Amino acid sequence: MKPVKHVIAHVIALDVGGTGMKAALIAGDGTLLHQARRATDRERGPEAVVETILDFAAELLELGRERFGTAASAAGVAVPGIVDADRGIAVYAANLGWRDVPLRERLSTRLGGIPVSLGHDVRTGGLAEGRIGAGRGADRFLFVPLGTGIAGAIGIAGRIEAGAHGYAGEIGHIVVRPGGPACGCGQHGCLETLASAAAVSRAWAAACGDPGADAADCAEAVESGDDRARAVWHTAIGALADGLVTAITLLDPRTLIIGGGLAEAGETLFTPLRAAVGERVTFQRLPEIVPAALGDTAGCLGAGLLAWDLLATEVPA
Repeated sequence: MKPVKHVIAHVIALDVGGTGMKAALIAGDGTLLHQARRATDRERGPEAVVETILDFAAELLELGRERFGTAASAAGVAVPGIVDADRGIAVYAANLGWRDVPLRERLSTRLGGIPVSLGHDVRTGGLAEGRIGAGRGADRFLFVPLGTGIAGAIGIAGRIEAGAHGYAGEIGHIVVRPGGPACGCGQHGCLETLASAAAVSRAWAAACGDPGADAADCAEAVESGDDRARAVWHTAIGALADGLVTAITLLDPRTLIIGGGLAEAGETLFTPLRAAVGERVTFQRLPEIVPAALGDTAGCLGAGLLAWDLLATEVPA
């Protein structure tokens, strides 16, 4: 006679990026029961990416059933680009080649009809940072990851404000230097063209003459006292502080959480950034400026929170 398995209720969480996917099975108390990663495989085209997601999720469903005695109760998935969470559609994701992909419906069908929640990757990461990460306990926060681009997530009372059309928090497209570098959005001088990790990498590569140099190399050079690196760093932090003060003026957050690759520079970033923001505020209340706590697991953990939230709001038949 086989021993009875200890049944553990759980959800599937997926965080889809341009090059890779992170996934987990997450219990109701937030315990990570299983974690896995897989390549996005975007070279094979947009539909192949969708199929990879569906296959990955189906494998996780079966693994959960076998290992924890029951199938997942729901799934949450975080994706880049423009997301219509209400309709469950990935509207546009340039790096995945997607337009109007009904991902929630397709994923739910593949997983036997379980409910699925779809979210924007940065807002989903912000949800996790706000509830269980650096913003825990803050009733109002702004999460700003500094990566290839710059986006933002506005946290209000434990939830993320998406805006009327799903575009809330796009701080990277605040124009901080009119007439500055061209941005992919069509404007010039957007914050992300000057203060993202990609922007710092470009500026430092040009300044030092090494086309392979990146933002992490620039931070190391700043720490070693290189004047060229300090000039690049100062320019980026000035632009970032201008953008953040605009956001502080509009949103009045209690906590400002900075994440992404550039935040890995630690106090090399945070000490001058806090000073620059402090110098720019007048009547505004200066929020606590802290590093993100969850690293690259934030999106996956947030997707799990979306799934559990979905179950909590379902009305029994």
